[in-house]
Amino acid sequence: MSFSYRRIEVAPNVSLNVAMCGSGSPIVLLHGFPQTHLMWRHVAPRLAAAGHTVICPDLRGYGDSDKPDGTGEYAKRVMAADVIALAEALGFERFALAGHDRGALVAIRAGLDHPERITHLASLDVLPTLDSWEVLQGVGGVVGFHLFLMAAPAPLPELLIGGAPDAFFGHFLDAWGNGSLPAEIRQVYLTASRNAVASIVADYRATATVDVEHDAADRAAGRKLAMPVTVLQQDWGAALGFDAAARWRAWAADLSHHTVAAGHFMAEEEPELVVLHLLELLTRTPASPDASALNQRVS
Repeated sequence: MSFSYRRIEVAPNVSLNVAMCGSGSPIVLLHGFPQTHLMWRHVAPRLAAAGHTVICPDLRGYGDSDKPDGTGEYAKRVMAADVIALAEALGFERFALAGHDRGALVAIRAGLDHPERITHLASLDVLPTLDSWEVLQGVGGVVGFHLFLMAAPAPLPELLIGGAPDAFFGHFLDAWGNGSLPAEIRQVYLTASRNAVASIVADYRATATVDVEHDAADRAAGRKLAMPVTVLQQDWGAALGFDAAARWRAWAADLSHHTVAAGHFMAEEEPELVVLHLLELLTRTPASPDASALNQRVS
């Protein structure tokens, strides 16, 4: 089964490149760094075969989607609004949502801001923003050096990364991919990232600024994800000395947390495992349309 493609405007002067397949109840899949929608190439057809409309956009700032200027353009609240607008444009008021890495941060924000729209939510190999910053301490924080680098004020990160983009992005593709990415897919990711240095840095800079403010406000208000949540995560909690499941329980009441043996690019390395957990998630009782009553929507 192959993707069909559309270009859909989700905000003034911002259109997303969107790949789709299948029919039936909708699920939106959001990619991570430094990838594009192609990371779902093994997962999407399997979900489509199980009776779902599968929607895989390139996030704003990535792949073939538009790349507006400015850190505020990449607040996860803004990127989550893109996802809501995308689903509406396709005729879906409510939908399931899964994200990997950066896409998972967007998915979490969409679930917090728009609980009445998201029936189920899955996060692959990431912690919520506040928790990520809290656990990356001491020498253990070296694993997340890129978070700190791209949080620095412009233009230093852009200049450093732009000077050797293939070396920078290739480091993560190779280190996190355990050599499992096909050469042609690796090249697609490198080309896409090379052409998006400024917007990728802006995405990460937002996570150290405006995203922290939004998550801190939610934590202070006791706001939680109102829908069934599935988390797939490597065992980096043990390596860094924290309880990943406990941190997730603080954000999600209906949580199914799984530590998996797959690497970071699990949707590409172990698609059958990812599909198994996503289909299990979709069998759970969905969030009700009035979920906003449980989790006051942030405007």
